[in-house]
Amino acid sequence: MEIEILKDSKEKLEIQLKGENHTFCNILRKEIWKDKTVKLAAYQIEHSLTGNPVLTIEGKNPKKALKEAIKNLKKTNKEFLTKFNKSL
Repeated sequence: MEIEILKDSKEKLEIQLKGENHTFCNILRKEIWKDKTVKLAAYQIEHSLTGNPVLTIEGKNPKKALKEAIKNLKKTNKEFLTKFNKSL
């Protein structure tokens, strides 16, 4: 995945997630919404076959919200992998 920052201000962050699709963007968006300081967390893909998603986050500290969401998703994935491997 390649990430390009399109807009970076105190209360708004827009990034393009090259090579990603609805699956990743939707789970990331949902995790970002768990931050109570977030006013907007959304993404759009102009064309589902050729477009790259643009994730927009607005709130008190959008970078912090994104970092926390990524950290939480990594923890969730690690827990899932551990439980999955134990069940095999």
